[in-house]
Amino acid sequence: MLAELFAVMAPVLAGAGLGYTWVRQGHPYPVDFVTRLVFNIGTPALVLASLSGADIDATTFGRTMLATSLVMIAMAAATFAVAKLLARDWRVLLAPMMYPNTGNMGLPVVLYAFGSAGFAYGITVMVTVSLFQFTLGSLLGSQGNPLKTLAKTPTVYAIVIAMTLLLTDTSLPLWLANSVDLMSGFTVPLMLITLGVSLASIQVKSLSSGVRFSLIRIPLAAVIAWAIGYLLQLPTMAHSILILQMSMPVAVFNYLFAQRAKREPGYVASLVFCSTLMALLYLPILLALLM
Repeated sequence: MLAELFAVMAPVLAGAGLGYTWVRQGHPYPVDFVTRLVFNIGTPALVLASLSGADIDATTFGRTMLATSLVMIAMAAATFAVAKLLARDWRVLLAPMMYPNTGNMGLPVVLYAFGSAGFAYGITVMVTVSLFQFTLGSLLGSQGNPLKTLAKTPTVYAIVIAMTLLLTDTSLPLWLANSVDLMSGFTVPLMLITLGVSLASIQVKSLSSGVRFSLIRIPLAAVIAWAIGYLLQLPTMAHSILILQMSMPVAVFNYLFAQRAKREPGYVASLVFCSTLMALLYLPILLALLM
């Protein structure tokens, strides 16, 4: 079991460590360009490549999206109690409570823990979180019309195409499937490297506050995800991946949104940094229970 857990975590540590070391040695890394590349090309390609040929029916896909949405709504509701407990503004804690790092860290862990069979569920959770994050997040951050944001999000169109293929039991033409598969190949490695770069670039002011928040959020998210997955009768693998994905550390994008909205970005940075470091301790335990 230890060897299996190390095999899952080693690629994550290697990718993030590469990005962290690269920046610490003074080498340039175009974070904005890479983020746009991953978000606008890599992620849609990954969605198409993973879902179009996945052994997942439309009903399970929909239930997994619904379960993910309900977990985020429940976490949003719990934000008010957590904010009172930590004596913080709920608006600062809302995004870190709702949006775990289901992309940069979650997808690689799911891929190496559950293989291609589970990766489709991991993609489903990640896509749902991203849709919430870039619509509701834009709305709360006064970044414009969320409907326009959706219309400009390539991943939305990839989901529509993938769902159409699932419902009609149709496959992509071989030339297109090969092209999409090639384009999707750079996404996970770049996600991990960018995670390491982001951690190296974040200015952390308070480690203790980040640890306190993580000790509350992580078990709360796991319990809520377990309860909602159980109530919706998700398949065993989908249920396990929902729990795993929603228990991931705070997403780096929350720090970027906090900077844009000018809502205590230093504090949010500590939440991202501490929860990510703590993930190295609690994820092997969680994986041992779920795998």
